Order: sequence, then C-alpha cells, then structure tokens
Amino acid sequence: MKFCILMSSPRFHGNTAEILKPFMAELEKHQASVCYITLADKNIKPCKGCYVCQDVQDEYGCIQKDDTQKIMEQLIEADCVVLATPIYTWYCTPSMKALLDRHYGLNKYYGSASGSLWAGKKIALITTHGYDVEYATSPFETGMKRFCDHSHLEYLGMYSVRDEDNLASFQTEEAMNGARVFARKLLEVK
Repeated sequence: MKFCILMSSPRFHGNTAEILKPFMAELEKHQASVCYITLADKNIKPCKGCYVCQDVQDEYGCIQKDDTQKIMEQLIEADCVVLATPIYTWYCTPSMKALLDRHYGLNKYYGSASGSLWAGKKIALITTHGYDVEYATSPFETGMKRFCDHSHLEYLGMYSVRDEDNLASFQTEEAMNGARVFARKLLEVK
C-alpha cells in the first residue's frame, strides 16, 4: 500500500512531526511505501476559482504554476492520503487549507471534462491540538468527511493527540503506541 503523508505544520520538528515518527515507522515496518511531503515550505497559491481545470480531461489541469501540481501527482499515485495537521482555530493550517481548496482539478464535475483522478482513494487524519479532542477537532473532521463524500473518497478516521505538556505530550508511550495502532488500522483496509 502506498501512503502520501501531507504534513502541514510550519514547525518541521514540532508536535505533529513528532507523532508522525512512530506512525511512519510502523507503516515502513510493514513494507508500506511512504511519501512524506511538508507543506509549509511549498509554494501553494490559493485557488482562483477560474474553473480552467474543469475543461482539462485526464490530468490535474490547473493554470497556476506552483508546487501544487507535483503534490497532486503524488496524491494520484497514492492509495491512502494522510492529512497531518495541528489544529489552529478549529481547522487545519493555512498551507493545508490552500491545498485542499485546489482539489477541483482532481474532480471534473463542473466543466467539459468528466470523471475523477482520485475517486476511491482513502483519506485519514492525524491531528495535534489543545483543548479536548471533540471540541478541538470536530469542525475539521466534519469538513473532511463532507470533502470525502463530495470527492468519492473513503474516510478512514482520525488519530489525534492533545498538547498538554508541549513536545513531551507526543513522546509518551500512550501517544506513540496510539500512532502505531492507527497505522496498523490503515494497513488493514483493503
């Protein structure tokens, strides 16, 4: 199984990156292919809403020249896309939001082109946050469930860890083991 992990924290060695370590190690232990992409250092322009991509058949087709094209190619190649993000004001980081807004070129629903470049892919979430899980993550998780329904993607669930003691919160055996268990859960999905 091929995983594409989109890590959207602007802190490359922060809490989200820390909880991804045991998660990725578990995937690799089971011979999964892992593509790890940091978003904060990429040039991801906001969607222009121009719909040019909707008239380009069989490819992403966005007219903007930035790093999004290459990222979308990685998503298309993957079996499972893992969105890893700290939760800022009840949603993902700006870099991930910008990328999610650019998904239209993957779904050809609004122009002369038709079909989907990624229908049937699997999506999972890994989040880090303050507050309790439900309060902190439910707006983002609800949004992603709707996103998956709209794009005909299979939502596989979320693993989240609360920041109660900065980086140490993500280095506890409970947090690390939870990440390993979540990785194994994703590997079991066919």
